[in-house]
Amino acid sequence: MSGGRRTVLLVAGEASGDLHGAALVSALRQRDPEIEVWGVGGEHLRQAGMHILVDTAAVATMGFVETFGTLGRLLSTYRRLTRFLVEARPRLVVLIDFPEFNLFFAKRAKALGIPVFYYIGPQVWAWRRGRVRKIVRRVDRIGLVFPFEAALYNADKPVAEFVGHPLLDVVHPSRTREETLARYQLDPARPLLALLPGSRKKELRHLLPPAMAAAAELERGGWQVVLALAHTLSRDDVTAALGGRAPTVPVVENDTYNIVHAADTVLVASGTATVETALLERPMVIMYRVTPLTFALARLLVRVDHIGMPNIILGRRVFRELVQREVTSANLVAAVQDAYARRAELQDALRELRGRLGEPGAPARAAALALGLMA
Repeated sequence: MSGGRRTVLLVAGEASGDLHGAALVSALRQRDPEIEVWGVGGEHLRQAGMHILVDTAAVATMGFVETFGTLGRLLSTYRRLTRFLVEARPRLVVLIDFPEFNLFFAKRAKALGIPVFYYIGPQVWAWRRGRVRKIVRRVDRIGLVFPFEAALYNADKPVAEFVGHPLLDVVHPSRTREETLARYQLDPARPLLALLPGSRKKELRHLLPPAMAAAAELERGGWQVVLALAHTLSRDDVTAALGGRAPTVPVVENDTYNIVHAADTVLVASGTATVETALLERPMVIMYRVTPLTFALARLLVRVDHIGMPNIILGRRVFRELVQREVTSANLVAAVQDAYARRAELQDALRELRGRLGEPGAPARAAALALGLMA
């Protein structure tokens, strides 16, 4: 560390947090070039200039049960970050999503008198609403990305502010649909399905086999299918998820937004990718599958009517959701065909959804809130 600088400790324990954290770090540095940021992050935060203490890939988890497989790494990360708090005495702690770990860590930071800014607040409206007061005690400010969250967090005191969704600043195609189809030698006269089976290996193992079986059936019916690979995964991960078999559809890397923009329908894993797909205004089918025990625990804890964020934001079931045993090739084929048939109706809903997510500029607004805690 460079002596005398204003130091921030940032924790982004998942791929989406790494992306949004990088935009936040850039916004912080635009306002204060002397800020030095350390913490947990991945390649996006590294490129933004953050000093990586622990890589996001070492701590990212999926589901309640799956977390146990990384408990040792999570404990090691907690100890390392706690040492940093004591030794470096950062001026601010910034936490991005990753609630189970981050809320535990927030308590330690507050005990040391270090202000805490939470960006992309924990989704307590979905589960364990009783923890709102605990969260408010442990953080100083919260930057919210969904407008309906503010009323829940601000019931006792004004701690949270809707800053808009950060994906509005980054989710844009760089080519026209026609250019993308030509680039990958796809037929503009045939409908195109984009597969987005998740950003984690475990998601891939759960979702890719039935998605590929559905793809084969759709191809026999005249569709084209492309697998858009998340930057956190490799082609070897795809082959492993398919039991050692190579995929039978083209695999595209580092071009997801253009592929989705060119698609007629998207088959997408529940998560951030559903919001990205919505911002690209593409009809979608949402799929979700975890281990049976994880799902059983989730049913006890989660209190929402929908799994997919687009449906949650809209407050109604617009996009088909296939969950657990429903994720079969036959169901996926039928849902994709239904979404394609209803594409005009779904486009109207997608435009409504985009309007609910605010205006671009969320990282700058979040940075202003964060810097206010360092004054």
